[in-house]
Amino acid sequence: MTSEQIREKFLEFFEKKGHKIVPSSSLIPDDPSVLLTTAGMQQFKRYYTAELDATADFGSQRTVSAQKCFRTSDIEETGDKTHLTFFEMLGNFSFGPVGSDNPEDFKTSGYFKRSSIFWSYEFITEILGIGVDRITVSVFKGDDATPFDEESYNIWHKELGIPKDKIILGSRVDNFWGPTGDEGPCGPCTEIYVDGVEIWNNVFNEYYKEKNGGFVKTENPGVDTGMGLERLTAMMQGVDDVFGTDIFQPLVAKVRESVSSEHDRVVRILADHLRASIFLIGDGIRPSNKEAGYILRRLLRRIMAYQIKYDIHADLFPESVEIIKNKFGKTYPELNETKKILEVLEDEKQKFQEAVGRGMKEIEKFKEIGGKEAFYLYETFGLPFELIKELAPKEAIENLYKEDFDKEFEKHQEISRSGAEKKFGGHGLLLDTGELKAGSEEEMKKVIRFHTATHLLQWALREVLGKDVRQMGSDINPERMRFDFSFSRKMTSEEIKKAEDLVNEKIKENLPVHFKEMLKNEAEKIGALSFFKAKYPETVKVYFIGPISPMGFLSAEFCGGPHVNWTSEIGKFKITKEEASSAGIRRIRATVL
Repeated sequence: MTSEQIREKFLEFFEKKGHKIVPSSSLIPDDPSVLLTTAGMQQFKRYYTAELDATADFGSQRTVSAQKCFRTSDIEETGDKTHLTFFEMLGNFSFGPVGSDNPEDFKTSGYFKRSSIFWSYEFITEILGIGVDRITVSVFKGDDATPFDEESYNIWHKELGIPKDKIILGSRVDNFWGPTGDEGPCGPCTEIYVDGVEIWNNVFNEYYKEKNGGFVKTENPGVDTGMGLERLTAMMQGVDDVFGTDIFQPLVAKVRESVSSEHDRVVRILADHLRASIFLIGDGIRPSNKEAGYILRRLLRRIMAYQIKYDIHADLFPESVEIIKNKFGKTYPELNETKKILEVLEDEKQKFQEAVGRGMKEIEKFKEIGGKEAFYLYETFGLPFELIKELAPKEAIENLYKEDFDKEFEKHQEISRSGAEKKFGGHGLLLDTGELKAGSEEEMKKVIRFHTATHLLQWALREVLGKDVRQMGSDINPERMRFDFSFSRKMTSEEIKKAEDLVNEKIKENLPVHFKEMLKNEAEKIGALSFFKAKYPETVKVYFIGPISPMGFLSAEFCGGPHVNWTSEIGKFKITKEEASSAGIRRIRATVL
């Protein structure tokens, strides 16, 4: 069974159980407590807390997804047969309130432990065809903070017949999950093992962890499950190495053309980092010296350093981008933007290739490298701490500790912070497309929300003022958006209010935001809007707001992105000012809350 078939069967199985298939959210999370998206439940966090209504947004209290995830904690572990930085998480979710916990009830209400466990068992044994004798499970044994999960134990043993000797009683470390960040939904979990390998974790969010506080029982318990596609695929394909699955084989084969056979660990690291970097770039992350951009830069520097260390002359970037597009582009369309992704890779290579080479030579000059010396190598030559540890002679780094390097890094940040305030109103630029400007990952999230809001605003203005309205330009930064449009007079207060209300209505409807690559003439035929004088190529990217159906769509524009995935991610839209820009051109200034 291929990885594509496993993904498809999982989504279809839970769709038949009343779940709404929801696309993967971006690797850039809307949760400020985490750096990158690390789990499938993150995009649903506000549904567990009842801040958002899943029935209103999805038509069901049940959702299912294949989610792109990245875990920075596994960067150093990469190179063995199981650890990955980027992976796909298959998950099914229930947000409560629990309407029924009968696994035969395929309605759209919330469910809890019984249905979750029964469906997991059904999917593994009937859909995947795995024998019951190969299955072991674990449940939370309880501690001083939260009690033994007796309900899950009884479902496995008394209802499904799993023998007691195949039910492990696990501690909080192993069988209590969450929250993501400092606070949030969390609870006991039951893990499912096949042949001793964990493949699926069912988390029962019956608690809320308060910030700097304890665990409080929630009124609306939820279900959050996660199953790594790569590990599951390895098990289904009978290999003990995730890099031996169809997921990685084309990329691994390409890397092996340039790396000698005795360096299996290097091959795995390169394959992992190449795939992870391409996915990060596809979601709009750009190399930088902070936050998610630093993670991307760290991966790319490591790739290039290995190329130097192992004398790899092949240009891995172009062919890797094409391999990843061919393998994943149908599921994740942002990976079809190969030209843009490759431009980022080549730009980073140009910036750092020579610097890394010089830095490696510089290392040889030091008899001893401590925190200050390591930071000097990082700041001057772009060598991250981990790479210095790997490339420097062992005798030179006996007294090199991460905490010392971090102290030097923090000092540097304090010194540079005041200087950064002079740039771009306090924001050193990480993203600058001309229209969109951001100085950090958090700012990038804000400007992406603004960007999608401009599409909604354009639609609203044409509804209120007429179809002659044409966008004449825009400028977006983390504090506000500016939108220029053709119109001959000042808008009335009623017109401004109506346009603002229309935008907020569509935000509340939580419409999907998605794109298609189309021939330019086809895009024009369906009514996609383009308002600039730039000459478009024959194939263009069209962003749609609203589902494409026989009834049409809300908005379609020629646009390169990036955008939110759902309009509800924008937040509340507020027009702050309408004014003249020039003759026949009006200007709206707005913000999102």
